Amino acid sequence: MIDVEERGHVRIAHWRAGDNRLNPESVAEWHALLDELTRARGPLALVLTGEGKFFSNGFDLKRFEAEPEIAAPVVASSTRLFGRLLTFPAYTVAAINGHAFAAGAMLASSCDVRVMRQGRGYWCLPEVDLGLPIPFDLFTLLGAHVPKPALLDAMVTARRYSADEALALGIVERAVPEDRVLDEAVALAEAMAEKNRKIIAMHKELIFGETARICGA
Repeated sequence: MIDVEERGHVRIAHWRAGDNRLNPESVAEWHALLDELTRARGPLALVLTGEGKFFSNGFDLKRFEAEPEIAAPVVASSTRLFGRLLTFPAYTVAAINGHAFAAGAMLASSCDVRVMRQGRGYWCLPEVDLGLPIPFDLFTLLGAHVPKPALLDAMVTARRYSADEALALGIVERAVPEDRVLDEAVALAEAMAEKNRKIIAMHKELIFGETARICGA
C-alpha cells in the first residue's frame, strides 16, 4: 500500500507493505502514482519512503518461486519504473528509512538524491550471493547515480553499507539520524518544488534519457 501525504508542494509516497517487496500489485501501484503525478500541474517534488525497518527489500522472490510466470514481467515493469523515475518531471528524493536491498537499492538509486538513516538499515546489492546476475539494463540504471568504484565493490562483494559508509562512497548524499530522515528529504524536495518542471524534465532527459530508454521507459 502506498499512501500519499502532501506537505506544501511536496508529495510523500509512504510505502507501507511490511518489507515493501516489488510484485505485480506494488509495481502497478507505483506506476499509477507516477502517472497521476506526471499529469499534475504546478509546483511539485516527490519523496519516496518506507516504514519502520524497511525502505524496500527488493523483488518478491517468494512470490516468484510460487508463481514463476510473474517473475519476468515484474522485473521488466520494475525496470521501466526505475527508468521513469530517472526522468520524472520533478525533483525526487529517496528517504531511506531502513534496509534498501537489491531492487530496493535500485529504487532508491533511481531518485535524484538520497537521504539515509544512520544507525540501522543497510544499502546492499546481494545478487552475487544469491546467484542472480544483474542484467545490463539494471546495471546501467545503477550507474546513473552510483559512482563506478562503489558500484564495483557493491556488485562484487555484496557488502552491506551503513548510511555513513554509503555517504563516504557517494551512494547516498545525506546520512542523518532516524528522526531527521523524512524531514531532511522533504526540505530538499521543497527547495526544488517550484523550479520549472518542464526544464527539469528536459535536463533529466539530456542526462538520463538513454539510460531510461534502456530500461524500457
